[in-house]
Amino acid sequence: MYNLNYKFPDTKAYEFVVNRLEERGITINDIAEIAKETQKKFHPSIPLEQYVKNTIDVLHKREILNNAMVGLELDRLATEKKLEQPLQDIIANDASVFGVDEGLALNMANIYGTIGVTNFGFLDKEKTGKIASLDRNSKHINTFIDDIVGAIATAVSAKIAHEYA
Repeated sequence: MYNLNYKFPDTKAYEFVVNRLEERGITINDIAEIAKETQKKFHPSIPLEQYVKNTIDVLHKREILNNAMVGLELDRLATEKKLEQPLQDIIANDASVFGVDEGLALNMANIYGTIGVTNFGFLDKEKTGKIASLDRNSKHINTFIDDIVGAIATAVSAKIAHEYA
């Protein structure tokens, strides 16, 4: 039932995502660096500080927060072996035919249009920056977080591209 009196917890959602990312070793600066790397060919003179500002802006969008919270929580639950089977094993093994992790990420990457989607596809294959370390981490299940970080970075790079178009 839709509650007309419910106020979306924007600040708490932002803090949830930023804190969960930091628990896994990912900072806003890390995401900004990935975004800068994807745009350096097109906009080499934009300082990292502008990417950091845009990363914070992107991380305040509800569409980003909602998708990120779901994926980050699923990774946490899978790491703690708290999901029901067969979902537990599917997520724990990052099954190639699952695709829900990429689906959430594509929702995020698409927030600034097709450029975000195409950049996400590139990052998903190349595993740039901290995305590579997340993908290889065996201490935690990172089925969603690597895609989430890539999607946020590509949304940031798309935002920058739109600003300088």
